[in-house]
Amino acid sequence: MSWEYIQQAEPEYIKAFWLTLKLSSVGIVGAIIIGIVTAFVNYHKLPGRRGIITYVEIARNTPLLIQLFFIYYGLPSIGIKIPAEETAIIGLIFLGGAYMSEAFLGGLKSVPKVQIESGRVIGLSAWQLSRYIIFPQGIVFSLPSLAANIIFLIKETSIFTVIAIPEITNTTLDLIGQNYRTNEYLLMMIISYAIILIPLSLLLSWIEGRVRYANFDN
Repeated sequence: MSWEYIQQAEPEYIKAFWLTLKLSSVGIVGAIIIGIVTAFVNYHKLPGRRGIITYVEIARNTPLLIQLFFIYYGLPSIGIKIPAEETAIIGLIFLGGAYMSEAFLGGLKSVPKVQIESGRVIGLSAWQLSRYIIFPQGIVFSLPSLAANIIFLIKETSIFTVIAIPEITNTTLDLIGQNYRTNEYLLMMIISYAIILIPLSLLLSWIEGRVRYANFDN
């Protein structure tokens, strides 16, 4: 193990770290928005539900690798060229949106029917039921799946190496190819992902616990 190579690679890993964080953050936010909207439409059986179900099935049952290949290498054949970073974000939103949709839908379906019926009895409209009863509790019930999906999507950024984005995994492979110092660069890769994932995992667990306590124990 040579600390000299680790110190020399530090600037490259800092750039890769922030790029990975940027792409995953934008992709996750977009996936959450898509997930909430599609879950709401699916839950209430609104127009477009069949298309959403089709989208979720396609996105969940095709690898992100194939999706990125299609967007980055396939679409240019019909005149649509999307830069690598935008391709990565679109791919993450497309895949993540389907997983988030299922997470939120599961949360919405977990809201006790008796509370919904009670809301109807006191005269709440469908919109008021969603706003005050179904949606707030559905979000809480979906938190464990939401947290797992966020971690999953960050890990999936390692696939971006196939479209030559210099994120953490791609940077590691490039440096190994240049200097043949596998142990040093793999250690740097593990540390980089750990810096992102461990605090995030602890934070999400803390938020889940606080929200559940605030909603159900007080």
